[in-house]
Amino acid sequence: MFVALEPRRLYRQVADQIRALIETGELKPGSRLPPERELSERFSVSRPTVREALIVLEVEGHIQIRMGSGVYISTRPAPSQDVLPSHDSDGPLEILQARCLIESGIAEEAARLVTPESLARIDAILQRMEQSLDDSATALICDRDFHTAIADIIGNSALKHFTGLIYDSRMSPYFKKLASYFEGPHTWRLALEEHRIIRDAIAVGDPGGAREAMRRHLTLAQKRFSESFGEEPTRED
Repeated sequence: MFVALEPRRLYRQVADQIRALIETGELKPGSRLPPERELSERFSVSRPTVREALIVLEVEGHIQIRMGSGVYISTRPAPSQDVLPSHDSDGPLEILQARCLIESGIAEEAARLVTPESLARIDAILQRMEQSLDDSATALICDRDFHTAIADIIGNSALKHFTGLIYDSRMSPYFKKLASYFEGPHTWRLALEEHRIIRDAIAVGDPGGAREAMRRHLTLAQKRFSESFGEEPTRED
């Protein structure tokens, strides 16, 4: 029923295959999809790739994800009101991986160039974030401000623009849907603690420590967005 895939926007290919099975009636309305681990084995892809594909299908209205129960075929698929990205758009986890690679280097250079003024700006952002952990919209703004403030330390407008641009990629319908399952006060608290570690490494002028702290932060963010939302407990792939 399922076919192993070649590497190219794998989550889109997985979504295409499942969508085709839904549209032809091979997967019946109300039925439950196999567990994530089984799907990843059948498609020969990672479980995070399967999760990204399921988010695509949920945004489109083809499936319903029920936390702790599983993933079910919608009985009456409704067209999404969101403007969906193109077929080759980047997936949420792909965006986080790119940020990890790029922003680690930015943090490293920021630790060499930090000034008391730029550090004071970062401290003010972290203070606002701490006061907004229960307000996801405000916490998100503070999160963006933190990352762009670090890029701003370098004094390169292209880097600051690029950091903001890649951050804003998370405003896609897919990333928002993924965030709706896994983002909340607890995850914002974890992000704040990780931000402070980055801040401290930059403050003492430790380029290697800042690079590693940023790498760890965005790796953990990627892991948080890779949690299972099916009926089975989360395990390592």
